[in-house]
Amino acid sequence: MSLYRDQGIVLRTYKLGEADRIVVFCTRGHGKVRAVAKGVRKTRSRFGGRLEPTSHVQLQLHRGRSELDIVTQVESVDQFREVREDLGRLGKAMAMLEAVDRVGVDRESDGALYRMLLGGLRALDAGDSALVVPAFYLKLLVHDGVGPEVGECASCGADGDLSAFDYGSGGALCRNCRRGTPLSPGALDLMRMVLGGSLSAALALPPSPATSEVEHLATTAIEHHLERCLRAAGAYS
Repeated sequence: MSLYRDQGIVLRTYKLGEADRIVVFCTRGHGKVRAVAKGVRKTRSRFGGRLEPTSHVQLQLHRGRSELDIVTQVESVDQFREVREDLGRLGKAMAMLEAVDRVGVDRESDGALYRMLLGGLRALDAGDSALVVPAFYLKLLVHDGVGPEVGECASCGADGDLSAFDYGSGGALCRNCRRGTPLSPGALDLMRMVLGGSLSAALALPPSPATSEVEHLATTAIEHHLERCLRAAGAYS
């Protein structure tokens, strides 16, 4: 019967009954939370517009007896207007939300995942970089402990002549071990920037064949990890 407060980002919603919605949040302190927003589909709902996907909100929830909690209060923190008003950016945001929904664990605190998603949405709101989503996917793999190797050959350890990428083999591969997808030097450099601490510099770069290549490789890698295709992955490109 307890109440608790947290901050969260709306990942998705779906209808329940005549007037309610189930809202899935990625929260700062309680992991992935599923909660019922009662009466939210009514025109006079107090907080219906605050519970749309991508919304960053301050929440008060009532812990339910089942897997569903109940939303009792909602206050907006970030609306990400630039994202919501641009279909291209909104598609990219939905791709990130879907990936987090897949990796998040119900009621298992994961502050790093929450901060990563919040940072990704803020970066997307500030600028429509072609690398926001692929960089997010790569960082998400690292968060899950399965980030791809891009510093040396994932198979033999050679530190030069990396010319292929195969996530199932661990990442970048040298010419002797190569299999999977060809890897250009430009795409390798971009992945090293993303995973090596130069994310801001990578996001500032203009679109190029290398960014498209990284987008394909990162999407393939996250889908391999999740063992399923992401519905939103190709919607923004």
